[in-house]
Amino acid sequence: MKFPGAGRMSGSNGGAAARGWGAGAEDSPAAVLRRRYPTFNDLQRRAKRRLSRFAYDFVAGGVGDGAPNVAHNRAAMDAVRILPRYALDLAEVSIETEIFGRRYAAPVGVAPMGGIGLAWPRVDAILAAAAQKARIPYVSSTVANVGMEELARIAPDSFWFQLYGLPADNHRLSFDLIRRAEAVGAHALAITLDVPMRQKRVHDIRNGLVLPWRYRPRTVFDIARAPFWALEMLKKGQPAFENMRKYVGENASIAELAGFTQRHMTTGVTWEDIARFRDAWPRALVLKGLQHPADAEKAVALGVDGIWVSNHGGRQFDAAPASIDSVPAIAAAVGGRAKILFDGSIRSGLDVLRTLAVGADFCFAGRAFCYSVAALGEAGGDHATAGFAEEIRTTFCQAGVRNVAEAAAATVLHPGAVRFDLEGNALGQEAPRARG
Repeated sequence: MKFPGAGRMSGSNGGAAARGWGAGAEDSPAAVLRRRYPTFNDLQRRAKRRLSRFAYDFVAGGVGDGAPNVAHNRAAMDAVRILPRYALDLAEVSIETEIFGRRYAAPVGVAPMGGIGLAWPRVDAILAAAAQKARIPYVSSTVANVGMEELARIAPDSFWFQLYGLPADNHRLSFDLIRRAEAVGAHALAITLDVPMRQKRVHDIRNGLVLPWRYRPRTVFDIARAPFWALEMLKKGQPAFENMRKYVGENASIAELAGFTQRHMTTGVTWEDIARFRDAWPRALVLKGLQHPADAEKAVALGVDGIWVSNHGGRQFDAAPASIDSVPAIAAAVGGRAKILFDGSIRSGLDVLRTLAVGADFCFAGRAFCYSVAALGEAGGDHATAGFAEEIRTTFCQAGVRNVAEAAAATVLHPGAVRFDLEGNALGQEAPRARG
């Protein structure tokens, strides 16, 4: 089975007949969308035009004034260079890969994103369906706006669950969410560690963001400037934290669900808690948000199956290094004892290759998928998965790699990689290194 859009030649839409040569040769609906929105930057620009300002800022923003770490993630990704190899037989190029005992059509999945129902109604369900169709992982957030039970029915072969800690009453609700995730068949559980406390997201403060919305003059003005988005919200309703409905009541209002989440999801998780979660969870366990090799070592000692390197998309701590720069040191410390997962400014197939080349086994994109749905509505999920598939394949070919294993062995120049001395002290940046 092919990843949608993964045709043999660049520009293929998975088998539609072409009426000539060139990027404009195909005229299927998918091909037309690709011509209009060939990159995720195109989708982001359209999403920005369509959404209310407070909704767009929530998705696009980081934590500090001007979201500096979001830009830092992008700059560090762009700094990674791959030395291509040529004159190779590329007749058989595969972008499929296996992780945690399951085969996926590409080494990229949908990252967990909380509250993205602000961007488009039922975006969680749209992306879950696209991931199921494309055979890639879909990771649902604890604070998704569609409940895990529904999402698992939509994407039974792709569904993973991400857990934020709810530490009250000895993590009673955390353990219940784990039980629910097991019951619906989640293939992996990812525990997020990099949100020990809510951060000061300046853009949300300035916008007065709150759920449900309060119709202040500025909010009303923002909504009025986004008529297509506003109409969809009017038809389908404001987003709610559906995973909390069991604990608040089936008839709970959006305000009651939001207030419960605000009070209980303080996300405090300790290594002792992780050990208990490991005992409670029978399948693949991933720790998300680790950036220091010493923390990765602790995780492996507790029997964790995956280390997810991430700085939360630049949304938590502006002094943290770019996610891509933390990968090599963590991969070296883990030494193959756990899988290395990654997110942080994955916006193209080239970014996927970069991530694999510096030491990750698998990567996830968040905003790129969300922007696609915000820009295109229901069609956005399939458009994003097809775009990634096409770009990963063509980038593999251009670099001279025929599969994920060869991508991991590519020669890479990574000037910003974080390095440590023998005593575990971080070193300053050095000259680019070459792998392979």
